[in-house]
Parts: sequence; structure tokens; C-alpha cells
Amino acid sequence: MSTYKIVLFDLDGTLSDPKVGITKSVQYALNKLGINEPNLNRLDCFIGPPLQETFSSKYGFNEHQTKLAIEFYRERFKEKGMYENTLYPQIPSLLSELKNNGVILVVATSKPTVFSNQILDYFTIRDYFKLVVGSNLDGTRSAKTEIIEYIVQQLNVSSYSDVVMIGDRMHDIIGAKNVGVDSIGVTYGYGSEDELKKCTPTYIVHHVEELRKLLVSGVMVSNEKQ
Repeated sequence: MSTYKIVLFDLDGTLSDPKVGITKSVQYALNKLGINEPNLNRLDCFIGPPLQETFSSKYGFNEHQTKLAIEFYRERFKEKGMYENTLYPQIPSLLSELKNNGVILVVATSKPTVFSNQILDYFTIRDYFKLVVGSNLDGTRSAKTEIIEYIVQQLNVSSYSDVVMIGDRMHDIIGAKNVGVDSIGVTYGYGSEDELKKCTPTYIVHHVEELRKLLVSGVMVSNEKQ
């Protein structure tokens, strides 16, 4: 019996490892704008948060530059980047087990919904999810708080204690807290344990197997409740 009735999953860094596709697409966009960044590891910060936020904060881009950067990013991402991506081991079996237990599964991501659906189709896991909610292509509804609020409204959630948000970055945890639902921070993605702990998630787990045991039976493998 699952400990939650509705489970929200972030996509990048939680269901899949999108590092190659995202960082190479960012690198491509920067190059188009005259910025050479040969080290893809320096672009890990783009995995998870809205692109508008990261282009602005990391490179000091103004609104026009940020818009151009996102347009260039999408040129490459639509053609190649979204497929330079791998599912984390055990994710399909976790989704299957949860759905078979009657849990409602939802993707809650800052990535545009249209790309998110294509990626889930590519991995053949789209059918596990009742809803896939991401940002709009014009950049609206990109904050995780807005996305979670939209989901609970769409599902007519009456008891927020039935809901949990799972993600690897502070935005996931803060969004859950702002809406009033539980959260699980996963350290196998791209947010550090320190980043997650500062936001005080309900739980922190390090592996998909730990996540499975927590979601299916409420058992913590190596961590106390935060």
C-alpha cells in the first residue's frame, strides 16, 4: 500500500538523466551568442530550473538576450537534445508498481509540456502518468509552485496530505512547501544534498530503490525523516 495517493515526479534529474542533451544545447546557444564554454560540467546548473532563470542569473542576460538564448537552445534541443537522455535504472519498474497499487502519477516539470510528452513517449513511459504538466513555450507557468498548484486544482485534491512532490533541485522542494504538500529530495540527480537540506524536504533519498521503499511501504532505508 503506497504512503501517498498522488505522486508528482520532476522529470530532469529525477526520472531521467538529461545532462548531455541539455548542456550541449546550452553550449550551442551560448556559442550563437558569442560565448565559448567548452566545459559541459559548468552547465549542469541548467538542469532543473527554468531556462529563463539560469541564463539570466549565470550570464547576466537581459530579457532580449535570454529570449534569444532560449530560441537557440530549442533549435538544437528539438532536433537532438531531448533524445540525448537516459532513464535512471529502476524507474520503469517503480512507476509500474506504483500505478498497479492505484497511485495517481503526474509529471511536474519546468520543461515545456510539449517536449516533456515527447521525451516520455520516447522512453515509452507516458502511459503511466495521468497528467504531464510543464511550462508553456512562452515561458509562463515555469515556476514549480505554479505547476504544483495547477496540478492539485486539475485533480481536485481535497487532502494535501495525500500528495508528494519528488525532485532533485531546491525548486521542487520550495514549490511543494509553498503549496503545502510533502516533498522528497533525491540526491542521485543534479541538486546536492546540501542544497536539498537547506530547503527542508520531508524526506531525502539517495537511490531509486530507497525511493521505492519509501513510496510503497513508508520505509526509510538509510535516512531519517528530515
